[in-house]
Amino acid sequence: MARRKAGFQFEKALEELESLVTRIEEGDLSLEESLTAFERGVQLTRECQKALDEAEQKVEILSSDQPDPDEEDEDTDVPGDGPF
Repeated sequence: MARRKAGFQFEKALEELESLVTRIEEGDLSLEESLTAFERGVQLTRECQKALDEAEQKVEILSSDQPDPDEEDEDTDVPGDGPF
């Protein structure tokens, strides 16, 4: 699993993305500023999605290492199932 580049902060990136969306929606930016903001937004979206994908993989790995409490152990003795 690839490590995120040092210093990436998901919450900070998400805040910046929200700020960019607000600025673009307000319509006060020039076309060039809007395009630059959009490009930055795409970059932030990709970085955040990658971080979420990596977190999901970690959760799946950790979850698969834990025994499922709903599954019965096959070696458990069941009353009335023995020779006596």
